[in-house]
Amino acid sequence: MVDFIINHGLPLLFLVVMIESFGVPLPGETALIAFAILASQGHYPIVLVIFLAALAAIIGDNLGYWLIGRWGGRKLFRKWGWLERYAERVLPQAEKLVANHGGKTVFFGRFITVLRYTAAWVAGLGKMPWGKFLFWNAAGGIVWATLVGLVAYYSGQAAANAIKRYGIYAALMIVAVVVLGGLLVHYGKKRMEKDL
Repeated sequence: MVDFIINHGLPLLFLVVMIESFGVPLPGETALIAFAILASQGHYPIVLVIFLAALAAIIGDNLGYWLIGRWGGRKLFRKWGWLERYAERVLPQAEKLVANHGGKTVFFGRFITVLRYTAAWVAGLGKMPWGKFLFWNAAGGIVWATLVGLVAYYSGQAAANAIKRYGIYAALMIVAVVVLGGLLVHYGKKRMEKDL
């Protein structure tokens, strides 16, 4: 399995990030982190990993903006009763958020789990002009892929060097730091999502 991912993984990274950005909750950010760590081990050029993740995020968001938000619109939510009830409760608030803070929502939505796969189609439903959406979407996708990719790349490289130099104790310390960091990020994101 690892050999398959190493030999054929970049298209997989592209698909996972693109589908998540379209609106299907997949682990796009986790995939980017994993591939950036593989790049730190020499399996891929980090520039290519970042480029593909950013491109996939931009394309996926644009597909969600057009297919779900602009062309599908509210009629998509009327097909199923439970979804329509949910949409009636949530969409007016989301559309108001886009109307008041559209560019910021699209840009920073790339960094917040739920918004990563909903901001694009909510922007479409809210009739955000496509040029404005494209600008903020591309900026968010590029900054997100670069920031997450480089942090994972340099963290992975530092972890490999520490393990080589200090052995198993370094590995245990790195695991502890990663777990603690992951918990801090997780609870920080939950708090941010709660405040929205």
